[in-house]
Formats: sequence, C-alpha cells, structure tokens
Amino acid sequence: MNDETPNVQPPPQGARLGGLKIVAIVVVATVIATLAAVWAVTTYLFPSEFKPVTLSAKEERTLDAKLERLDSFEKGPSSRREPPQSAGEAPLEPEAYSEEGADREIVLSEKELNALLAKNTDLATKLAIDLADDLDSAKLLVPLDEEFPFLGGKTLKVTAGLQLAYAEGRPVVALRGVSVWGVPLPNAWLGNLKNVDLVKEFGGGEGFWSAFAAGIDEIAIEEGSLRVRLKE
Repeated sequence: MNDETPNVQPPPQGARLGGLKIVAIVVVATVIATLAAVWAVTTYLFPSEFKPVTLSAKEERTLDAKLERLDSFEKGPSSRREPPQSAGEAPLEPEAYSEEGADREIVLSEKELNALLAKNTDLATKLAIDLADDLDSAKLLVPLDEEFPFLGGKTLKVTAGLQLAYAEGRPVVALRGVSVWGVPLPNAWLGNLKNVDLVKEFGGGEGFWSAFAAGIDEIAIEEGSLRVRLKE
C-alpha cells in the first residue's frame, strides 16, 4: 500500500484568470439584466404622466379659428350680460339662427386634438391620442386607489386602438384591441367585440349607432389628421 500523498499541482495562472473573467461577465450580465428589468417595470408597469402637448402661436391661432367657426366658446349664457373684460373682447349680440353657408366639415390634426385635451380637460397628462391611416389609438394612465390590492397607489397603463373609416355609404367603427401594461386582453374579455364593425352589427335598428351613422356623411383618418363631414 502506497502511503505517499499525491502531489496536487495548482491550476495554471491562465486558468485562474479565465475563471475570474467568467465570474466578472456573469456579474456584469446580472447587473444589466436587473437594470433592464427595473427600467421595464418603471416604464411599462408604472409609467410617469404624459407631457401635455403645446401649440405654437401660429398653431394656436389656427385652432382658435377652427373652434370659432364651429361656434365653440367657453363662456356660458351669463357672459352675454357681462361687459368685455379687455379691449379684444366683444359682447355677444343676438342674431337669427341660419344654416345658410354653414361648413359641415371638421378637420383636426393629431396635435390639435391633444392640445385640446391639455387646454380644456384634466386628461392632458393621462391621455394621448395617435392618428394613423383609418386608426385612432389612445394611451391612458389610470391611477389606482391606495387601497387597491398589491398595486395600490400605482398607475395602470391602458392602450387601445379603434378603426375609423367610411365604406359602402356608412361609417366603419371597429375595436382593434385593448392592452393593459402591454398585454393584449382576450377577445372574450372585450365582449367578443374585437374587429367587429359596431355600426354594421348594432346599427340596424334604433339606437346610438344607427343615429350616429345617419348623421355622418364622411369620416376619414389619415396619418396625423381627422376629417369628419356631417349630413344636413
């Protein structure tokens, strides 16, 4: 029986360096993956508020002209009895109603729609609208109540797409889909209404969709623009 202790040779210096490199690579990859996960959670699961859209002075004048043409104004009936607040304002004057020469076409850009949200509602930092060919898309941030289980106080991110077009003499309105935190909801959860033409499906009798279709002469969405023409 040989009682001699075997002579164990230490690993070469190059092998030790190679092992350290592997450990370093694993550590760096883990750090990068962790940072990416934190960024994804922060961006997609708990996003910050949207930045409100602002118009230039020229764009603001163009939008004001469109709203004025549509007889849109913010003050109520009481303003008729109030004197003008500045030299640029004039009191309303009574006039007979007439539709002669009225322009029934409404054209708004994507930027104008988002600017209207920022100007007239509290949704400017929570809702953003995108206009593409025959597609109206929206991103909505929904703050969750502090007592909501697990996610209390966080922000729910919802995105949705709606097809808007005009074909065969009537408007086409169809839900493309709804996603929550980037995960598309099943069609069954949406009442099986995904990609269903709502006007065709529900506009046969009396009701909202029938009346809506009856009042639209044309509707079109192109990249960055919405155009609607109303019937008489």
